Amino acid sequence: MADAALKPATADEGGWKRLAVPGDAEAELWIPANDAASPEISIVIPAMNEEPVIGEFMDWAMAGIAGAGVAAEVLIVDSSVDRTAAIAVAGGARVLKTPPRGLGRAYRDALPLIRGKYVICGDADCTYDFREIGPFLERFREGYDYVMGSRFRGSIEAGAMPALHRYFGTPLTTFLLNLIYGTRFSDIHCGMRGITLAALKAMDIRSQSWEYASEMVVKSVRMKLRTVEVPVKFYKDRPGRASHHRRIGWFSPWHAGWINLKAMLIYGADFFVMKPGVAMLLTGLLVTLLLAAGPRTLGGITFSLNTMLVGATLSIIGLACVFLGAMAEILYDPSGAARRRWLGRFAYTRTMIVAGLAFGLGLGLAGNFVAAYVGAGFTVGGDLMTVNHLAVAGLDLIMLAFLAFVSTLVLHAIAAYLPGGRSGPAGGDGR
Repeated sequence: MADAALKPATADEGGWKRLAVPGDAEAELWIPANDAASPEISIVIPAMNEEPVIGEFMDWAMAGIAGAGVAAEVLIVDSSVDRTAAIAVAGGARVLKTPPRGLGRAYRDALPLIRGKYVICGDADCTYDFREIGPFLERFREGYDYVMGSRFRGSIEAGAMPALHRYFGTPLTTFLLNLIYGTRFSDIHCGMRGITLAALKAMDIRSQSWEYASEMVVKSVRMKLRTVEVPVKFYKDRPGRASHHRRIGWFSPWHAGWINLKAMLIYGADFFVMKPGVAMLLTGLLVTLLLAAGPRTLGGITFSLNTMLVGATLSIIGLACVFLGAMAEILYDPSGAARRRWLGRFAYTRTMIVAGLAFGLGLGLAGNFVAAYVGAGFTVGGDLMTVNHLAVAGLDLIMLAFLAFVSTLVLHAIAAYLPGGRSGPAGGDGR
């Protein structure tokens, strides 16, 4: 948002300006007297009641900007009741004053006011060393979209991170995210990270609180951003300053961990259904087809109708999981690549024809069994065994066809009504 779009709220105050923010009656933008012009980098920092350390943080940030030799702005998103904002603006920061709305919401509020091409995020508590922003700038200029800080590849001051977080919580959640998404991050909870403004806007962060960190990492993977890690230094809290977790209470770190894990799982739902679904679908179809002609004996064990029912169940659950995974991937992918891929694989006309043929074949196999059963006087004898097996295969086909029919409709409906899809029932792939 250009400054011209901002509305003056008061006259100059001690060399800095206070402006109203259009569309947000509760927010104000404070602009320092020595405001940066045309910044290449924006250092965006949420802050709440950081009066004891914000002055030192501003000194660090300005030293980092000077050391990197770059035009940069510091944008503090402040919801304090102390002098944090006044100290920050006096130190050269732009300050967006808002009510307390949550950590993730702070970045959303800041987004229209960010002027730099590149964004570096972090905390105002001097636990991350903003005197060393040079490596982030270098990676940006090399063409990376997302630059993730790593405390484990850098350094962690003694006492900076509780042992439970350092040796259990962070490694475990990092391992889980890498397992789910096939990534190689070493520290997904590092608060110092960089992203291009274009990518941050496309990312459309939805989180209100601590879970924004996991959402950002996951979406960087979903968006296939060019990503790299840089080592960072992590320091313990300054004397006289208590972390926000300690201010809130003992439960706060557990709550933050839980909602971060929730974000990882929600945005990775397809991991739990797609590959298992394909495995179940193929296994179920193989079992059902092998037994469709009648019982088979292998190694002295006879596989018959009970085994067929297991196979049919696996195939139905498997196909449902594949469609659920496809829907999830379409919802997650802002680039539209997943939409195009899945609408191509489940093209409307082709899928409807295949589902219709499968339904008709299944109905014929099931009907043949009913006719033979009636003809045999409503008894199941040895002569009906083959027909019986074919009937189970037919019922499986009927259920798979119906599931494919309904799921294809839902898949195309989701694709049509998402941003970028053609609105209305004709949207998506019309083949």
